[in-house]
Amino acid sequence: MSFEPRDYLRHIVVEADYLLGRSADLTLAEFVADETLRRAFVRSLEIIGEAFVQLRVEDAAAAEQFPDLRQIVSMRNRLVHGDDQLDLDVLWAATISHVPKLLEQVETLLEAE
Repeated sequence: MSFEPRDYLRHIVVEADYLLGRSADLTLAEFVADETLRRAFVRSLEIIGEAFVQLRVEDAAAAEQFPDLRQIVSMRNRLVHGDDQLDLDVLWAATISHVPKLLEQVETLLEAE
């Protein structure tokens, strides 16, 4: 299946919406205690990172509109290749602090096209 750059942006929106919806009424302690939820968050962040990797390949100009692109891809790489060194505080902080802004940026880009 072939994807267009907009498809990658839509993948990011879906995963960001999931992360924000699931974390809205959740505390860090509840997140840490729920292995299934932790795994789901990791997977969503991996998908977001991979979508940016593919977006960079397919439409570098669109990808470069995201100032945190390198950090997002770097986090994806650490999640995929270094799961035994997963820092749950960093994962939680990324979800709570960075995903809302990222979602806003992606939605703005999608609306502009």
